[in-house]
Amino acid sequence: MSEERTERRNSPRTTAHDVVAARVRPGRQVSVIDLSASGALVETSHRLLPGTTVELQVEGTDRSATMRGRVMRCAVSQVRSSLVCYRGAIAFERHLPWFVNEEGSGYGVHTSENRSGHPFRADATPQLL
Repeated sequence: MSEERTERRNSPRTTAHDVVAARVRPGRQVSVIDLSASGALVETSHRLLPGTTVELQVEGTDRSATMRGRVMRCAVSQVRSSLVCYRGAIAFERHLPWFVNEEGSGYGVHTSENRSGHPFRADATPQLL
């Protein structure tokens, strides 16, 4: 019996090979495991409390972004004698602009997928074409 797994992700993920540095404010270093337009999987020595809002500062080789998001889950990923590592998932309130289709690279994020973080509220500033 083989069961098909349903893809539940909102957007494709990519490895964080071009991420040079990342921090969860107020400056706690994190390692980005994978990244998508709608969220990130990070590893850190500090526990992330599920349900809280955080700001993830990501620096790439030629760009940077600060993304506000909600911690969806956090679990211990490894235990050493001097260190405990946590792996946490952060869902962004808005799409990470790195994934907007740029001439011949990446993939497009449809404008209908842009979200304000509140399901029943519109953005304060509408996008102009």
